[in-house]
Parts: sequence; C-alpha cells; structure tokens
Amino acid sequence: MTLQELYSLIGGDYDQAVRVLRMDKLIDKHIRKLPTNGVVDGLLDAAKRMDPSELFDAAHAMKGVCANLGLVSLSEMASQITEEFRPGRPRNLSDAQVSEIVGKIEETYNKTLDGIQKYEQG
Repeated sequence: MTLQELYSLIGGDYDQAVRVLRMDKLIDKHIRKLPTNGVVDGLLDAAKRMDPSELFDAAHAMKGVCANLGLVSLSEMASQITEEFRPGRPRNLSDAQVSEIVGKIEETYNKTLDGIQKYEQG
C-alpha cells in the first residue's frame, strides 16, 4: 500500500500532508508515529473528566498534529473542541454535545489506526 492509498483509505488529504511535510519520507515517519504519540488519547482522557483546561490543551495539540498530517476530519473536529474550551470564551455546546463530537473523533481515529496498521503491513 502506498501513502496515497493510505490517505484515500482513511479519508485524509495527502496533498495537504505534502504541502506541510514536503517529503513522503517525513509523512511516512509521522503517520507511523500517530498511534503512539498520545495526542488523541490525551483528548479522549480529558473528555472523560470534562476538564476545560485539559480539553483545550489536548484538542489544540491534536488539531495541529492532524492538520500537519493532512487528517482534515480529525483536525476539524479537534478544532471544534479547541474553540469550545478556548479560555475566555463562553461555552456554546452542552457536555453531551461535546461527548458526541469526542465519540466521532474516537471513531474516525480508530478508522485511521486501522488504515495505518494495514499500511504498515504492506
């Protein structure tokens, strides 16, 4: 499986990843690290506690990592959480709505992990 095939499988934007990381070698390196870098797991853990500060920090970190990798859907959902918990701004979503977004993040992330695993297996 090529990187382009992986991105097609997981619904990522390969061209965006190329614009940011510039080389397939770097995309490959960082996409393989995603399952162990903990950025998404940090968000999922913070969501269990609905801790505003932790949610903001974790979502902000996830948004950046996923945007750099061209994982647009994950980045956009993380952006929603980031803006919801941005310090100094009023909340617009209920905890249930936040949990729903986090559930979609987890579902999309798991699909992404499955794709990465298939990619690593060749």
